[in-house]
Amino acid sequence: MDLFGKTFNTLEQSLQYSSAKNKVISTNISNVDTPNYKAKDVMFKKTLNEALQNKMPTKLTNDRHISFNSDMRLPYQEFTKGHTSYNHNGNNVDIDKEMSELAKNQIYYQGLVDRMNDKFNNLQTVIRGGR
Repeated sequence: MDLFGKTFNTLEQSLQYSSAKNKVISTNISNVDTPNYKAKDVMFKKTLNEALQNKMPTKLTNDRHISFNSDMRLPYQEFTKGHTSYNHNGNNVDIDKEMSELAKNQIYYQGLVDRMNDKFNNLQTVIRGGR
């Protein structure tokens, strides 16, 4: 029996993706003046689809065993952006684009946190008996 459904798992993976994206954006911003630094990004959708398609069925033989799903790799992948160069020093970090991505990611993260809080509040209401 899955007590919380797949919503919490999806929200958890989305929060992990958003945290990884924030880390990559912060690294890009901090290296804006580093010669020959190539900007990085995080890919989510393609890796998630591959993980879902390649999922092997598993069977637990004892209730005390740890679920195989706990070892599932994270549904995002970091990669370096192309061989472009925007600055004279070989760096391809566009600070305006990175700041825009950072703001968008913060809004996305806050939306996920709000949604998770709503789910926990609903559970709390049910546990209290509707009060």
